[in-house]
Amino acid sequence: MAVALGHKFGNQMGAFFESAFHPLVEDFAGKHGLYLDRKGTRPVRKTAKKVKWIDTYGVAHDLDFVLERDGTPQSVGEPLAFIEIAWRRYTKHSRNKVQEIQGALLPIKQRHRYSAPFLGALLAGDYTSGALHALRRCGFHVVYLPYSNVVRAFADVGVDVSSQENTPDREFRRKLSQLKSLTAAQCQKVWVRISVDHAAEIRNFMEALERAVDRRINTVTVVPLHGKPFACPSVNDAIAFIQGYAENQPIGPLVKYEVRIRYDNGDSVDGNFRGKGDAIDFLRIYLPGEWRLMTDDVVPTEELVEDENGDDTGEAPSE
Repeated sequence: MAVALGHKFGNQMGAFFESAFHPLVEDFAGKHGLYLDRKGTRPVRKTAKKVKWIDTYGVAHDLDFVLERDGTPQSVGEPLAFIEIAWRRYTKHSRNKVQEIQGALLPIKQRHRYSAPFLGALLAGDYTSGALHALRRCGFHVVYLPYSNVVRAFADVGVDVSSQENTPDREFRRKLSQLKSLTAAQCQKVWVRISVDHAAEIRNFMEALERAVDRRINTVTVVPLHGKPFACPSVNDAIAFIQGYAENQPIGPLVKYEVRIRYDNGDSVDGNFRGKGDAIDFLRIYLPGEWRLMTDDVVPTEELVEDENGDDTGEAPSE
């Protein structure tokens, strides 16, 4: 089935922002000795070109940028940051995109919770304040580039990227032709205009990323929990039990160890373990040079066929 020209145009806009933001993330990776994975050839993915990570439910997701410690082209490293790029023209599509980003990255972060990875998104186009707030409330760091600012930046190089739901295909065809004919210097000029307009927001994003990557452990709290469970037949019985519980009396056998690691940037990692061995194995992950993948299927072998249906950063077809 033919892909609508409006959708192709959205894909092209998404590809522009992914390419424009790439040098900034790549320079950051080089500065901090990290591996930056993005769409393209990587031997560990065999024939696949898309970046794929599995979430806590075993579902594979296509991602834009992943920063890894100790990653190489041949081996997957520790995930320190996941960054998504998206363009959406209409708010009704932007809400869906925000939910899609949350639905992918939050379960991935849960799967790799012992790394407490940074979650980031660069969103361009029309996004509601509610959608942006929802992402930030879930722990995402967001750079938002409003539609009107993007249109002005492209106008500086003589390209009209504005569109409406009733924009005819012949207009999208012309806009696509203009986008594809932009030189590297023109693309750079557009991005410079946008990045100057949003300098503070981009700087805050990169500083938050740096704090996440450079964070240091402040404290490690270990709480051995002792006792036995008491099953109460009602809420009132439970309240009465707590009121009458002798807190200063011997507390019984060990139930579990609760471990909390706090970092200097405010991040924390929690773990609960039934025995000494599991708790110690968990803590050893955080010794220098001792990190190891907590799962064996970060890059899913069953998903290693490249998706030919286009880029996920594009715009959904008009409704």
